[in-house]
Amino acid sequence: MLRVPGALPLSLLFLAACGPAHRPGGGIGLLPVGAVAPEVVGYDATGAEVKVSTLAGKKAVVYFYPKDGSPGCTKEACAFRDSWDRYVKAGVVVIGVSSDSAESHKEFLQHKHLPFALAADESGAVAGAYGVPQRFWGDSRVTFLVGSDGKIAHVWPDVDPGIHADEVLKAAAP
Repeated sequence: MLRVPGALPLSLLFLAACGPAHRPGGGIGLLPVGAVAPEVVGYDATGAEVKVSTLAGKKAVVYFYPKDGSPGCTKEACAFRDSWDRYVKAGVVVIGVSSDSAESHKEFLQHKHLPFALAADESGAVAGAYGVPQRFWGDSRVTFLVGSDGKIAHVWPDVDPGIHADEVLKAAAP
């Protein structure tokens, strides 16, 4: 029998990293519809702060993605950008969240001309509060629609970056 040193610990690490997230307070998995949305603080390209807690009366999209500038993440961000006028008209705010640094976000915002805010979640606390699983390559691609009441109105646990912005807008439409 072929033995590979360290194969078992590596496979256990992989399984642990791919399991459901444990939220602070004891919940497991993605935050459910009806739960109060945890705080997210992001910054747009001008440096203006956008906080979920100050958006009372507005709907918000909080989308998690793995990595600034990667092909899928760029496609998703640019789809939100290209639909931005319709989001503004619908009164919906967008905040993208990843574990990248604030500096990486600033460059991504400017390079791709993104009109919405990005939140740097280097510690993983925001992803953890929303129950978003962490993978080796970053956050899982998950989106939450926060209703005007500050509660989770819809959850997309797995998204297609190319069509997702339209899908979310349709669900957010008044």
